[in-house]
Amino acid sequence: MRQPTIFLPHGGGPCFFMDWDPPDAWVGLRLFLEGLPATLPERPRALLVISAHWEAPTFCVQRNPAPALLFDYYGFPRHTYALTWPAPGDPALADEVAARLGNAGLRCDIDARRGFDHGVFVPLKVAFETADIPCVQLSLRSDLDPTAHLAAGRALQSLRDQGVLIIGSGNSFHNMAVLMRGRHAASTLAEGLDFDGWLTEAVTHSDPEERDRRLAAWNRAPGARHAAPREEHLIPLHLVAGAAGADRGVKIFEDRAMGAVESAFRFG
Repeated sequence: MRQPTIFLPHGGGPCFFMDWDPPDAWVGLRLFLEGLPATLPERPRALLVISAHWEAPTFCVQRNPAPALLFDYYGFPRHTYALTWPAPGDPALADEVAARLGNAGLRCDIDARRGFDHGVFVPLKVAFETADIPCVQLSLRSDLDPTAHLAAGRALQSLRDQGVLIIGSGNSFHNMAVLMRGRHAASTLAEGLDFDGWLTEAVTHSDPEERDRRLAAWNRAPGARHAAPREEHLIPLHLVAGAAGADRGVKIFEDRAMGAVESAFRFG
């Protein structure tokens, strides 16, 4: 059965596994992630995850049969560096991803040693706690070209018919300087809402070609550079949208976290 393709916010660092101020900052997102598997048409055969926290000069796919965890966050409580999420890799899927991208004219290298960064294991430890579904991570291309990432998604979309759930893991708002300076500022939320409104309209547009055209020009949207001063947390959405094909996008989650709006989207 065809799997959807999903863009989800992964929060901040190991946010679901520590105390936070305010204490309910990430409760809504945790509940959303916990409920995500029940919304799928069936248990996925594998997960293909594009995280904001891996960039490479070309697309690069993880071909590690037993990925370790990369604790690529800093200054958090000691216990958050002892988390586990022992999902197996899937080298055969990695090879297929590389081949499909290559056939589409998009170079894809292979990394046989890379582990899961926190854009993968933090949200998926909540959503798929038993860690018994094979998982493969695909990098962003470091030029962060939205058109190239849409094209990469298109090259991979038929994997959904093989039971592969394609997940983009980032944040629709990721201006850390603003959040740390004044997380409850009304102006911060207002500008973020401007961009979120534009993004929601673009993603949910009924015409997939118009949707992709708008997403390719995301940086001209109102509040775009306020929400994403650097776009690495947004570009996973482009690959997910490319993999959507003709499926129309739907907003499946919206929350306020640390004074900003964060949204999740699903296609199919």
